[in-house]
Amino acid sequence: MEGQTLYIIIAITAVVALATGLGIGALIFSAKARREKEQAEQEAKRIISEATLQAESLKKDRVLEAKEQILQQRAEFEKEHLQKQKQLEQAELRIKRHEQSMSQKIENLNRKESELDQIKQNLNRQLELVAVKKNELDKQQEEHLTRLESIAKLTQGEAKAQLVESLKAQAQTEAMALVKDMMDEAKLKANKEAKRIVIQTIQRVAAEHAIENSISSFHIESDDVKGQIIGREGRNIRALEAATGVEIIVDDTPETIVISGFDPVRREVARLALQRLVTDGRIHPARIEEVVVKTRKQLEDHIVETGERTVVELGIHGLHPELIRMVGRMKFRSSYGQNLLMHSKEVANLCAIMSAELGLNPKLAKRAGLLHDIGKVPEEEQELSHALLGMKLAEKYNEHAAVCNAIGAHHDEIEMQYVISPIVQACDAISGARPGARREIMEQYLQRLKDLENIALTYDGVEKAYAIQAGRELRVIVEADKVSDKQSEELSFALSQKIQNEMTYPGQIKVTVIREKRAVSFAK
Repeated sequence: MEGQTLYIIIAITAVVALATGLGIGALIFSAKARREKEQAEQEAKRIISEATLQAESLKKDRVLEAKEQILQQRAEFEKEHLQKQKQLEQAELRIKRHEQSMSQKIENLNRKESELDQIKQNLNRQLELVAVKKNELDKQQEEHLTRLESIAKLTQGEAKAQLVESLKAQAQTEAMALVKDMMDEAKLKANKEAKRIVIQTIQRVAAEHAIENSISSFHIESDDVKGQIIGREGRNIRALEAATGVEIIVDDTPETIVISGFDPVRREVARLALQRLVTDGRIHPARIEEVVVKTRKQLEDHIVETGERTVVELGIHGLHPELIRMVGRMKFRSSYGQNLLMHSKEVANLCAIMSAELGLNPKLAKRAGLLHDIGKVPEEEQELSHALLGMKLAEKYNEHAAVCNAIGAHHDEIEMQYVISPIVQACDAISGARPGARREIMEQYLQRLKDLENIALTYDGVEKAYAIQAGRELRVIVEADKVSDKQSEELSFALSQKIQNEMTYPGQIKVTVIREKRAVSFAK
């Protein structure tokens, strides 16, 4: 029994010791877990604090960047707004000036119309007076003839025969003098009237002139694009040149590619094709050929649209579609720097105004003025001059005979058969010869003036020669002792023929030969 009791006591003691140990261990583990939890909470607070500080700093940076961008965009917007406002003010100023000019021209036109009405009224009154006086003169003549027959005892026929026979020589002399005076007066009035019509016509038409060059510039955003355009070993640029027929020049010029070619249509095709290729980003030979074909078709549509817009603007109806397309092609052709379409439109307006002043058909004259240089734009080379070729084209598309003759005769290559033909020729000269309408290289211009003077100095008896009025007139002074008046006329004709055969020039050149004889003495 004692042994069992001892075992029980030991067991109980062991159980109590074990429970005590477990309790102590639990307390120790709990204290350690609490310390670790506190450390973790502190670490979490530290991390949260650092993250909060970083977030605040990042937020401040983003806010500052956003404010800077807003300020920059606002400055750019204000700058662009100021530029547009300035452009708008300039446009308004130009419009006001144009309106003032048009108002003044309208007032002048109304005043001239009133003056013309007054002149017509005075002329009608004078015609009425002339008719009354003519009736009175007829009555007096009948009475006079009756008295003559009774006095001379001759019939009217016999008296008339004697009178004609006796006064024939005197009548011929007086008639010749009267005819000469009337011709001189008619020439004077005709010159004044012609100058008035030409001056009024020029004043009522104002056209801008676009100067065309043989090169076009293509702007790129970055020089890195140049490498894509050139391609590996230059295959892209060679493909583009072969497809368009122009020369592509890629040099050190920043952000610029030069397109060179004498044909403006080809240059425009190359420029538009380059623009589409650079925008698309896919640049290789197959893509280049595809884009060039599409661009050429779009440009052809644009040419037709330009021709249609031109004929609508001028009020010309019933023009053949092929002629309309040729009118559109004029936009891409120039002569001495003068755009051919602008020149043709100006000639058309000049012809309409001048024909209206002369009481002719302005619509027919405007049609001939628009088509007078149509022979310069065919796609195929021709052996004929542009005037004769244009006449054949007009005949082919059933234009009026007067229009065809005006086109063929505006450079005196055929005879003028209609009244509008000289009008078209004169208006063509007015448009081409006006200062600033055409452009030449300065060296060529100076050389042409020197050649004009040198041609005149090669003739015997020529003392001095001056090319004046921008080469439009050659004034030659001859020695009066060596050259007679008749020889002066022959010299003027010979010089004009030699200049026409040996030189190339726009418009026409007037040759004036001056022969002056001076007698000088001194009173001492």
